Amino acid sequence: MRDALDATPYDALLLLSFGGPEGPDDVVPFLENVTRGRGIPKERLKEVGQHYFLFGGVSPINDQNRALLDALRKDFADHGLGLPIYWGNRNWAPYLTDTLREMVADGHRRILVLATSAYASYSGCRQYRENLADALAALEAEGLELPRIDKLRHYFNHPGFVEPMVDGVIQSLAELPEEVRDGAHLAFSTHSIPTASADTSGPAEAHGEGGAYVAQHLEVARLIADAVRERTGVDHPWQLVYQSRSGAPHIPWLEPDICDHLEERHDSGAPAVVIAPIGFVSDHMEVLYDLDTEAKAKAEELGLPMRRSATVGADPRFAAAIRDLVLERATVERGQEVTPCALGALGASHNVCPVGCCPARAPRPAAAGVDSPYA
Repeated sequence: MRDALDATPYDALLLLSFGGPEGPDDVVPFLENVTRGRGIPKERLKEVGQHYFLFGGVSPINDQNRALLDALRKDFADHGLGLPIYWGNRNWAPYLTDTLREMVADGHRRILVLATSAYASYSGCRQYRENLADALAALEAEGLELPRIDKLRHYFNHPGFVEPMVDGVIQSLAELPEEVRDGAHLAFSTHSIPTASADTSGPAEAHGEGGAYVAQHLEVARLIADAVRERTGVDHPWQLVYQSRSGAPHIPWLEPDICDHLEERHDSGAPAVVIAPIGFVSDHMEVLYDLDTEAKAKAEELGLPMRRSATVGADPRFAAAIRDLVLERATVERGQEVTPCALGALGASHNVCPVGCCPARAPRPAAAGVDSPYA
């Protein structure tokens, strides 16, 4: 972690997240925001929203972001880093544009953005950058002075993100019956995306099958599996699996699906499985429904002992990692030397997204990149 607590030239940090409904009446309007422009009928959205209604129409993501905000503010205050932290969402209140407007009114002109997505992909990075560009365009239309916005690099392999997940897997293994514990398989789960999106994730020169999205997840899975082996003395078989597919059946998405994987593990004689949702920062709806509800039901149907390990959430080590990333980026912006903190073979990700990084199907302006119209 950095010793010099100088965030110059930055004067604020923005926590940027997906957002979620906070009551039954919010569910359909929230889904309308998420699917805007796709022409999906309201009746279909009501069907899609059933997993929210199972939880009272409330997504846990907003409360989890509030907890992360508290953890970040406490960590910054405890270490003497006087950087104010704001929060804005893409799809629900507090909305990104409203938060940026508030930040400008408060006098902030150099803003760092922390997105609650650790990996490279269109939906996990560039789409956030497009939303930032949309918000800046709205402020420009209002005649406001625009801030300069930079985005923190991908933090998938920062020790403050990886180490809490290692602890979570070890804790889940300990909760399994002793007779199946050592033979348990590890299923590292993340959000499935179209294979075409995966193949073009990351910088253009690195594009290939699965792109950076798959490569980064495989790296985190390997780091966790290696750490579990070192700390327990047991080498658990593992695989990267996917969940939360939402696209048309004829479009190829990343596989295997977690429930299909559980069936395969059962049929191959695996005595137990620990699911580690490494693709998610917190226990939001995709974790609660797709893993704690659907995957759990599948495991029970199969008679397969299963545990689900914790996401990073508001772990103090994650908050400390964000402080480290803020100070690292500030040092770079001041033109000083810095050693990025990253585990594994992939090294630290880029600070500024290059042209052709995680392209969209239809080109749109995106902030905080080489091709940003808001330099």
